[in-house]
Amino acid sequence: MSPAFYNKVANHILSRHAQDLPDLRGVTILLPNNHIAQPLAQALGAVSQSTLLLPKMVTLSDWAQGVVLDAPIITDSQLSALLYQQLRKQKWFEQADLWSMTQELLTLFDELTHSLTALPNDAEVFAAAVQQAYQARQNSTLQLEARLVFELWYAMQAGNELDTARAYQLRLAKLAAQAQQPLFVLRTSDWNALEQRFLDEYAERAEVTVFDLRNEEEISSRARFIRTALSANDTLDLRTKTTQLHDILPLGDTLRFFAATSLEQESRAAAMQVRLWLAEGKRDIAIVAQDRVVARRMRALLERAQVLVADETGWTFATLSVSTVLMRWLDALQSDFYHHDLLDLLKSPFIFADIPAAERKAAVYQLEQLLRKQGVVAGLEKFIALAGHEVVLHQPLARLRQAAALLEQNKQKTLADWLAALRASLRVLAIDTGLQLDDAGMQLLQALETWQQELAGDEGRYRFAEWRRWLAQQLDTKIYHDSSIDSPVRFTHLAATRWRAFDAVLLLGCDADHLPSVADGGRWFNDAVRSSLDLPTRSTHAARQRDDLLALLMLNECVLVTWQKDRNGEKGLLSSYLEMLRDLHDLAYGDDLSERELHRYLAAEEARSVDLPQSVQPAPSVAQEAVPASVSISAYNSLVACPYQFYARHILRLNELDEVHEGIEKRDYGERVHDILRRFHERYPFVSEQPIDELEAALRQISEQVFADLLKQDFAASAWLARWFKSLPAYLDWQLANEAQGWRYAEAERAFDWELEGVRLRGRIDRLDVREDEKRVLDYKTQSDQVLRNKLLEPGEDVQLACYAYAHEAADAAFVSIENGKVKLVEPKHDVPQLAQLNAERLVQVMGSIRGGAGLPANGIDQACIYCEMRGVCRKGEWQ
Repeated sequence: MSPAFYNKVANHILSRHAQDLPDLRGVTILLPNNHIAQPLAQALGAVSQSTLLLPKMVTLSDWAQGVVLDAPIITDSQLSALLYQQLRKQKWFEQADLWSMTQELLTLFDELTHSLTALPNDAEVFAAAVQQAYQARQNSTLQLEARLVFELWYAMQAGNELDTARAYQLRLAKLAAQAQQPLFVLRTSDWNALEQRFLDEYAERAEVTVFDLRNEEEISSRARFIRTALSANDTLDLRTKTTQLHDILPLGDTLRFFAATSLEQESRAAAMQVRLWLAEGKRDIAIVAQDRVVARRMRALLERAQVLVADETGWTFATLSVSTVLMRWLDALQSDFYHHDLLDLLKSPFIFADIPAAERKAAVYQLEQLLRKQGVVAGLEKFIALAGHEVVLHQPLARLRQAAALLEQNKQKTLADWLAALRASLRVLAIDTGLQLDDAGMQLLQALETWQQELAGDEGRYRFAEWRRWLAQQLDTKIYHDSSIDSPVRFTHLAATRWRAFDAVLLLGCDADHLPSVADGGRWFNDAVRSSLDLPTRSTHAARQRDDLLALLMLNECVLVTWQKDRNGEKGLLSSYLEMLRDLHDLAYGDDLSERELHRYLAAEEARSVDLPQSVQPAPSVAQEAVPASVSISAYNSLVACPYQFYARHILRLNELDEVHEGIEKRDYGERVHDILRRFHERYPFVSEQPIDELEAALRQISEQVFADLLKQDFAASAWLARWFKSLPAYLDWQLANEAQGWRYAEAERAFDWELEGVRLRGRIDRLDVREDEKRVLDYKTQSDQVLRNKLLEPGEDVQLACYAYAHEAADAAFVSIENGKVKLVEPKHDVPQLAQLNAERLVQVMGSIRGGAGLPANGIDQACIYCEMRGVCRKGEWQ
């Protein structure tokens, strides 16, 4: 980058103060940011060609911060609490989020304070001004809005303590009143009203020289081209302006545009360009990120290529994992340790940092298995009782109980007391120990301590939920800057580039939605009112961004602009500022500045990527020692449905973890029906000749007992119980008919473990009936008879009944369909003993083949694959 701009400033300062050389300490230079102090100092030394005592070079905010005020200054956190209490006391917005409203009002109050000299000093006059701006007559809503804003703002100004905005105002006034030294100002865009007023007042007492890049006449031809384009109003105006460009060289060597077809392509192109610049030897690369989503993806791609990126912009604490553990802890507490919240908390690397990682992981795994197995949804005391003899869980759960006791949710406390309780709970859980090992964690702990100290004098009392919303808002506004990365590549934002020059600049995400970015004025006042009150408007923000963009393009000679011309299937538009620039260049030189080389590099990168072999139908074999020695009925059914499913589920043991059931499901209903019928038939093994009313009453009583725990947990359980009650008469009728045929209930829930040749078959039958020397196994199903008949259409497809019959040497087997108030017996159409023998022989043969190295192909039919959780493992969709 040519140092011409810095040299011009240096020449001007040195010529104006030649009599003072080499001592320039009597001069003050106002900088737009501290980054340019070094290059400006270098320019002063280079132009003077001698050793200098440098002038004071400072930003306006830093300069003002050095002015001592007599009155105390209230912190932002204290002011926020005071305003919240005012809003809560007025009870005007009971249903609103008062903390977000507080934040919006404080921003508005700062703007009003900065515009103080132009404001009415009476609520009625203020309301009339607002109403006139809205062009409305006697609108009660507008009057209320204006009066509310004015009176709250006035109340905040009435105290003895100064807020940040008033303190800044008074400090600038003091600086202006004490003006003696000449002042040089570097800027690219307009200041706000307060800062401009300071400059005007300072100029009344001392010499002020402003270097504004927008007004520089002796600038490069490239800069003139850019300024011409950005000042155009439409395409017709562009055509007119082409006549002004006869002596200006094209920009193709300094500026290019890359129009991406997706977020991923934009990220890849941007990352590729940064790597190319680094390969060329560029060592000061700025990424001006307009679209933070693209920036995140690009950063990941650069880090994959081992290119670290420094970040001047920073991230809010709300987006960082160190804050996530805090919010997960409070989520768990507020939800009575809902199992998802609790497990999320315990899986954080920051909790229980004083326990070895292996022990922490073992405890979390054990608790998760326990919760899923027992189906307990929430309640810390329930989890503690459930842990029983699981020693590894005792200490973590006890510490959670101790930490929860410190945060008494049913009380109202001051913000400082809530923060003290939070920090105490973090110590109990050793979260603070984990956070101290992380730079962002250290800054978070410091922020909590600072807020607690600042709010020690605030006497307002808040419910737990109010304090949580306050904390969430604080974390969403406080910025974390990672200073640990030193890299030639840096993320920054447009305002931070003022008067800065880089080896290369990447303008990322410059579509119309992100440039200019629109400042949200909140719910208070439209732009017409803001303009009449001399407050910033949307056009103010947009103009400032346009001017900053102009300066960036003027000062930098290697710039790539990226944007997405296609976004989620919809056409995207380039920023209007840059579109004017591109179109003017196209009209003048027949070049729309499109970047084409990057496409070639991206294609080459794709060509070098590893081509994975085409997926094929898997058919793995199993080492003999890994073949299971015993097989359950469900595993055998899986083997018949799809050998690969059996392999994944029962050899690799990739079964999905059972979910904790938060509501009653069909499976829960079926299990309860089985238990009810087992209890009923243990009490009444023979129902004939018993009074039918007594039988139905007993069945109802047993049903209510079995469903009792579910009814306490979930109201929906009453619907399932009613569904079962509907089937009671039909079941008793079926049982009576069953006994009339000579069948007698023998036993239920009987387990078996049969030794076959080279494999054992194990399972548990629902019920066994006998008739003299005959046996019949029954399996209760809460499904329709048609569904069950479909299961039995093909002999051997469903092995359940055949295996039960084989294990109990029964000649008969059947499903008992209990559904929709009907009870029906569904029997196989084929000879049951023969089917049982063939099923046993097939199991022996197949297991022998597996031990011999036979493959287990993924050959399940589509119906078996629909609900198979292993479909993603066998990848059927890719090889079919």
